[in-house]
Amino acid sequence: MTAAEPYVTRRVTASVSFAPAEEAGALVRPRATSRLPARAGTLLQAAAALLWIPQAGLIAMVIGGIAAGEPARATLVPAATVFLLGIVRAGLERSGVRSAFDAARKHLSDLRAEAIAVVAGRSPLDMSAPSSGLVASALAEQAEAVVPYLARFQPLRFKAAVVPLAILACVLAFSWVAALILLVAAPLIPLFMALIGWRAKEASERQLARMGDMNAFLLDRLRGLATIRTFGTVDLTALRLRASADDLRTRTMAVLRIAFLSSAVLELFAALGVAMVAVYVGFHFLGQLEFGAWAGKLSLAQGLFVLMLAPAFFEPLRDLSTVWHDRAAGQAGLEAIEKMAVRGMPIVGATAGEVRPTERGTALSVRAEDLTFRYPGRDSYVLAGFDLDVRPGEHVALVAPSGAGKSTILALLAGLAPVSGGIVRIGGEPLNAANAARLRASMAWIGQPPHIFPGTIASNVALGRPEIGASEMTAALKVARLDGVAARRGPSPVGENGVGLSGGEALRLAIARAAAGADKGLILADEPTAHLDSATASEVIESLLAAAAGCTLVVATHDPVLAGRMDRVIDLSHRLAEAAE
Repeated sequence: MTAAEPYVTRRVTASVSFAPAEEAGALVRPRATSRLPARAGTLLQAAAALLWIPQAGLIAMVIGGIAAGEPARATLVPAATVFLLGIVRAGLERSGVRSAFDAARKHLSDLRAEAIAVVAGRSPLDMSAPSSGLVASALAEQAEAVVPYLARFQPLRFKAAVVPLAILACVLAFSWVAALILLVAAPLIPLFMALIGWRAKEASERQLARMGDMNAFLLDRLRGLATIRTFGTVDLTALRLRASADDLRTRTMAVLRIAFLSSAVLELFAALGVAMVAVYVGFHFLGQLEFGAWAGKLSLAQGLFVLMLAPAFFEPLRDLSTVWHDRAAGQAGLEAIEKMAVRGMPIVGATAGEVRPTERGTALSVRAEDLTFRYPGRDSYVLAGFDLDVRPGEHVALVAPSGAGKSTILALLAGLAPVSGGIVRIGGEPLNAANAARLRASMAWIGQPPHIFPGTIASNVALGRPEIGASEMTAALKVARLDGVAARRGPSPVGENGVGLSGGEALRLAIARAAAGADKGLILADEPTAHLDSATASEVIESLLAAAAGCTLVVATHDPVLAGRMDRVIDLSHRLAEAAE
């Protein structure tokens, strides 16, 4: 539970809401909002490539006319038409590229939004949830490979399927031999490209997986940097990070090596195809090869037309080869995003939209009736037939050894995970998907250890609640006995995970978060005095009691001093042990 506490604190205290939870394990399919723009960009680029056919025909006709002795002014209209077609072609190409890129970027934004909604809606008790480093790598770095895949590879693949066929039909109209040469050379290219592509996809998946592992490792070590320094394992950590970086570099170079190999294969077959067409046309003009033309012999204009179309026949395939590695990286990126979009254990009632508490500042009753809970995929129950009744304004301590399930009870009371059986009532209302977000807006969570974000003390106390004014901020800091620390630090920021603050100050900052605002009716505190010395724990206890004045407080603890300050102590040791058995 403590590992997930930053996630819980941010969402319970700040009352952030999410999309409705769906069945665990379900894959969220993003809406195809950018399908039409992507198709439009693809068609525009294909149309631009097809305009070369009339351009080549006009150029061949002009050259043939000049060779036949036609007057120069007869070439003005065809030349002007070629020029105009060139302008139109450039405009279509530019519009197509921009449209495809914009559509790809929008589609990626939709994918990210859907995946982030799923990740944000997963319960902090979900053991199958991906690590923060893996999520960051998949949605930030690996996801960027989707844009080149959609904006470049997909349009070029369509162009490679349409343009060569149109050119082949035009060449076939004049020479069946030239068309046969192109027809024989063309299938060899995608065949070898497919064989290489399979290798490239596997190599790209391994490279992206290694990148995610390294990012997760780096983020974990950065979070535990103080511990690493304390135990003197900085050099060992650096060696492991260097080894991971070397392995990632090797895998990246393997992907690039395959990409260059695919380009070399295409260039080889394209050069052979164009050369064979040129040899045939040349010998046909010399009279050495008199077959292959439907009219008996190709004219100069017809031969030039065929020669100019031969390189254009392979050009879409050549362009496709330059972005072939985008396919492997893009598909691997899409798979990484889809893995993030798999539903796990949801937060109860994570509904969208701004949520306000029904009764501001009113102490809430808490009641659990025949509560049962177990983690997905496990046979044993953490809770079985658990009952709890807390009156409005009552301060209650749940006492049990560490790891007995106290934090799980608090999470279920907050609706941070669905119960397997039974009912949780907050303020007399059964907690369900329809009202959980509204009820959570009247709760505050104090976890151990609290997550402190980089920024000022004030920004960490407000934590996404801009409605908290200066007077409320001052009062919250005073209640948490953090006003002196805030005055001493001023605008100086604290570091990630509370660098610059002591353990007790970090706990009191979390208490100030709970005290800020007038909408709390229930405070859930998870081991607030754990790992603190007696003097610091005493300060935290006094701050917690001051923040909980006038509202209901449920504390999970095994600290006898804190438990002794509560109105009632509930010993869960035997009850939770029986449930586990």
